[in-house]
Order: sequence, then structure tokens, then C-alpha cells
Amino acid sequence: MCFGKCARCIGYHLLLLALLCIVANILLYFPNGETKFASENHLTTYVWYFHGIAGAGLLMLLPASVFIGLEHENCCGCCGHENCGKGCAMFSSILAAVIGLAGSAYCVIISAVGLAKGPYCQNAQGEWTYQFINTNGGYLTDHASWSQCVEPKNVVTWNVTLFSILLGLAAIEFILCLVQIINAFIGGLCSCCGCQDTQQSYAC
Repeated sequence: MCFGKCARCIGYHLLLLALLCIVANILLYFPNGETKFASENHLTTYVWYFHGIAGAGLLMLLPASVFIGLEHENCCGCCGHENCGKGCAMFSSILAAVIGLAGSAYCVIISAVGLAKGPYCQNAQGEWTYQFINTNGGYLTDHASWSQCVEPKNVVTWNVTLFSILLGLAAIEFILCLVQIINAFIGGLCSCCGCQDTQQSYAC
């Protein structure tokens, strides 16, 4: 069934995106590959929301696994009628897609807020602060101001890059889950129509 193949394709893409989100989120804990800033609690608050690890990562594995197995799922054939079972499976996948929507939306929101607030860093006066908190994200286009963060070195580039990656990957996950909801709804309806035709033929 083409709807099942589409779901499987979406599932594999979600699986890859989830793994990338987990890696990106983990990297946020180690600016420049150093571990001391995490142990000294000198990281932005938003890395502790686990938006890439939990939201767009581990939580996304559920819908991904459901979609991958959907092509061959028929809910035991639903009283012997394979089409009925496939329709049931397609409709049930909508719940998994909704879970994926929630996880990816969570990651998008936290990533966007993290970008707007900016990194937690040490300024030239030796103070640890959110140096760009009052810029409303304006610092993103003002590269000259990034030098205001002295420690960790290149932390602005590090945070902006990884938060942007998480934002983009989670947005793609959100779109794919929306596509699967549409795919599952149409596929479920088509399967149910096929089921009714089969039942009518048996009745004849």
C-alpha cells in the first residue's frame, strides 16, 4: 500500500533527524569540546530543558518506529479483512504523529527562545551573564558584538549554530508529522472504503 510506504519513508527520516537532534543537544553541553563549563554550571539555562535529547530526540523515536512498521501492520486483519486492518493501523498512527508534533514543537520553541536570549558567558568585566538578553535577538545579525563574550571562546558561534540546527531539524520533524497525519487520514479512509467493498462482495 502506497500510504504505508510513505509512512515508512517518513519514519526513517524522523529516525535520522531524531539522532541528529540528540547529538546537537549533547554538543551544547561542551562549548569548544570542553567539559569544565558544564561542571561549573556556566551554560545557558536552555540546554537543561533537553529539548533536543527528549523532545525532538527520544520522544520522536516512538512515532518513527510506528511509521516504519506501518506498511506491514494490519491489526490482525480486522475480522479477516486486510483492508480494514490497514485502515485501523493508519488511523492509530495519527496518535503517534501527534506525539511527534508535541516533541518537535517543544524543541522549536526552546531553541527559538535560546537563540533570542543568547548564550550565558563571561564578559570583559569578568561577570557571567546573558550578555545579549536585552537585544531581542538583534545580536544574531551583529557579529561584531559577539566578541563581548570572552569565555567560553566562540561560545556565541557555538550556541547560535547548534540552536539553529535544532530549530531547523525540529521544524522539519514537525512538518513530517503533519504530512503523516494527512497521509494516515487519507490512507485510513481509502482502506475503509476498500473494506466496505470487500464486505459487500462477500455479502453477494
